[in-house]
Amino acid sequence: MPKKRESRGRRKGDKGYVERVQCDNCGRLVPEDKAICVTRMYSPVDPQLARELEKKGAIIMKYPVTKCYCVSCAVHLGIVKVRPEEERKSKELVL
Repeated sequence: MPKKRESRGRRKGDKGYVERVQCDNCGRLVPEDKAICVTRMYSPVDPQLARELEKKGAIIMKYPVTKCYCVSCAVHLGIVKVRPEEERKSKELVL
């Protein structure tokens, strides 16, 4: 059977087995090396209130929040784009 990607869509190398993480959007269990993880800064304070407090000199902390998505949810949410046909791997027949 032909192999679509050299890495088989994962970053595992020769590890053998990796733990699974749950997709934060749909709940699917995905190997942690295949999951697409995004870290964003999160502030518990409302943005409009935060601007007013920062004008007065208050320091408002922002916390990093990491979310992991399965491939289908990452494509659906626009985190990962589908490449155009010209950039994809060519499908040449090898006889």
